[in-house]
Amino acid sequence: MTADTEPSSEKKVKITILEDRGFRVEGGLPLVRKRQISSEYGEPLAWEKGKTFKTGESYELCRCGHSKEKPFCDGSHYEVGFDGTETADTNTFKDRQFVLPGGKQVTVRRDYSLCASAGFCGTRFTNIEKMLKEADDTQLRSLLMAMVERCPSGSYTYSLAGEETDIEPDLPVQIAVLTEMTDEGPILGPLWVTGNVPIERSDGQPMEARNRVTLCRCGLSRIKPLCDGTHRRKHVTE
Repeated sequence: MTADTEPSSEKKVKITILEDRGFRVEGGLPLVRKRQISSEYGEPLAWEKGKTFKTGESYELCRCGHSKEKPFCDGSHYEVGFDGTETADTNTFKDRQFVLPGGKQVTVRRDYSLCASAGFCGTRFTNIEKMLKEADDTQLRSLLMAMVERCPSGSYTYSLAGEETDIEPDLPVQIAVLTEMTDEGPILGPLWVTGNVPIERSDGQPMEARNRVTLCRCGLSRIKPLCDGTHRRKHVTE
């Protein structure tokens, strides 16, 4: 982590989901913008870091999709009658995961409910499921592992053969406002929360702490507060 993306160890970072409102962020949690880099064929390749937003110790982010000051909340949720009812599963990743078949040198697990449709799991030629069956090849296995680590929602995880503990990428403690690319141009992506930041539901209960979480900021997800990729299907722009 760099100095401009790491909160002080004395600050207790936290995200609270506000009922039918936005996300309250506390502890000086850094907020940055990241843009999806794609190939000439539209294949997602990586994330490019952009500006770092100036924020105070606490701030509120939009999750209804109607703020005129995105990514910050401006109270538009009141005007549009935003229904932010949280419908995401409250059990754990371990409860929901499936082990994908074919892995020998590496085991890949998938939680389909977390998919935010970012597209890093495949190219125009192949995808993680197909590659897993050929992962005895070191170069192919390395590419597969990199693709899993770029999945912003953590829908995919992996471990080495014979081990139970997932290997997670070393990600900064921060929130990234994502801009994703499509054939039609850039669209509004989710809020990408990394570094095991505590997230509290509006009923006061904690969500499962994870290294990678994508929070809906278009207001259209069917598994709020998490992103389900609706922003891509609806082509939601900033």
